[in-house]
Amino acid sequence: MFSKILVPFDGSNSAEGAIRKAVELAALTGGEIVLLTVYRHHSMLEASFSMVRPSDPGNMDEILRRHAQEVAEHGKSIAREAGAEKVRAFIKSGPPARTIVAWAKDKEVDLIVLGSRGLGSVEGYLLGSVSHKVTGLAKCPVLVV
Repeated sequence: MFSKILVPFDGSNSAEGAIRKAVELAALTGGEIVLLTVYRHHSMLEASFSMVRPSDPGNMDEILRRHAQEVAEHGKSIAREAGAEKVRAFIKSGPPARTIVAWAKDKEVDLIVLGSRGLGSVEGYLLGSVSHKVTGLAKCPVLVV
């Protein structure tokens, strides 16, 4: 039924709950858990803010990528602790909702399980949350936890 279950993971409590629910479903179906942590490419405005810091912050994209990798590995450990037998974690750069939906389509995911509220910014209130966008754009079933 659900052989590949995608869980977008941003490190929030809601996303942790989504991992646990996905693990339950995977146990029932023999499915695999696939975690995806999406990070945004920094803008020139963010780059200009880094110029006021006393020390060189380094390459912002590399810093964001490393942090996303740590978040993804943390999600993987949560899934394993919850009893997941098959779990993999990936990171990707881009706008969260569209990146999740495109990745799910490309990898032929059977189900997306995501938290209702993540670590989003004020943009989420103005444009709609990532979970709302994913449910509207995804071609596969979506479970919002």
